[in-house]
Amino acid sequence: MNTIMKKALAINGGKPVRTKLFPAYLTIGEEEKEAVNRVLDSGILSRYLGVWGDDFYGGPEVQAFEKEWAAYFGVKHAIAVNSATTGLQAALGAVGVSAGDEVIVSPYTMSASAVAPLWYGATPVFADIEQDYLCLDPRSVEERITKKTKAVVVVDLFGQPYDRDALRAIAKKHRLTIVEDAAQAPGAKHKGAYAGTLGDIGVFSLNYHKHIHTGEGGVVVTDNDALAERIRLIRNHAESVVEKKGVADLVNMVGSNFRMTEIGATIGRAQLLKLEGLNEKRIHNANYLARHLVVPGISFAPARPGSTHVYYQQALFYDEKKVGVSRDVFIRAVKAELPETALREGHGPLIGGGYVKPLYLLPLFQKRAFLGGQTLSERRYERGLCPVAEDMHMKVLITHEFMHSFMKKRDLDDVIAAFEKVYKHRSELTP
Repeated sequence: MNTIMKKALAINGGKPVRTKLFPAYLTIGEEEKEAVNRVLDSGILSRYLGVWGDDFYGGPEVQAFEKEWAAYFGVKHAIAVNSATTGLQAALGAVGVSAGDEVIVSPYTMSASAVAPLWYGATPVFADIEQDYLCLDPRSVEERITKKTKAVVVVDLFGQPYDRDALRAIAKKHRLTIVEDAAQAPGAKHKGAYAGTLGDIGVFSLNYHKHIHTGEGGVVVTDNDALAERIRLIRNHAESVVEKKGVADLVNMVGSNFRMTEIGATIGRAQLLKLEGLNEKRIHNANYLARHLVVPGISFAPARPGSTHVYYQQALFYDEKKVGVSRDVFIRAVKAELPETALREGHGPLIGGGYVKPLYLLPLFQKRAFLGGQTLSERRYERGLCPVAEDMHMKVLITHEFMHSFMKKRDLDDVIAAFEKVYKHRSELTP
């Protein structure tokens, strides 16, 4: 008589560790509601005009938000925009990136930072990432520099500040501008200085799943007066303003509407007051998981010495040889043990193998389908271009959002239990 042994893992029909949704990451409260109502009662939802005059710089909420953001991060200028994507475009435009230039970018991040050079006919050049901290590898950056290189777009990936000291030394040596994509790292620090202020221009995101948000939105910061003014011009129809304003350098002075509304700005003002407390909880939760989630073959990516990591996501490294099953099979089993997160239904449990496909493998770069059919340099975007990024994505990296600020100890313990259960019963995952 054949006996069928009952399987333990949920992916094989066993009982999952948890079915109740994880708590939502919900930072909007009464403060934001009161602020929005105040703006609605004022009747001023926006006060931008795309011509030179008193309203060129926006309404009272936008200007107040910019002053408060600049004061918080210790910079001379903060420029509110409608997204970090447009903020990156404005930043590179202000730097003077033009056709024929090259901009070194990361292959392992949200696509906006790598695509931004294309708006000006410049060529994105991908450098590899660090094996441990996952930001741009300074050695790889220097190897990619040519006479055409104009700027470097660095990314503070997952909330980890980039290697400021090494990359600033390289930039100074080669006279390059550093644009810092700090979308995932508001409040992170390196040697006491905030992420976003570690380069020449910094760009923050206020998208709905970031640390703080206005639904959509972003902020660009700099200490450079000239760059700040050019970013403001690009934000708001530069082409209509430069004559009356007396702007002589017309490179990239084709502006757009990258403007933030008064409602977005007033929400941003309320959210900024919450940033420190939200980050403290993220760091606490990430540290708790790192201490208590102990599974052979799985380790936590370290924080850079001298830096404060604020964990937009938490990264882990997976060793298939030690675990005995592939990373993707293991993670599918962990996902089966856990529920979705409230307000993120339809996304599945917020954990996955890898992060994003290395950007140069996207059809945009593989088929060179750039804006207006433009042909850039003959640079090729082949597999193997950035081996560390590819290895991380295909085999090694695990990312999750379970450390967010509203997760409690019992929620984190369920995450730990799911990993431990899958590891204990991993023989069910092998042929």
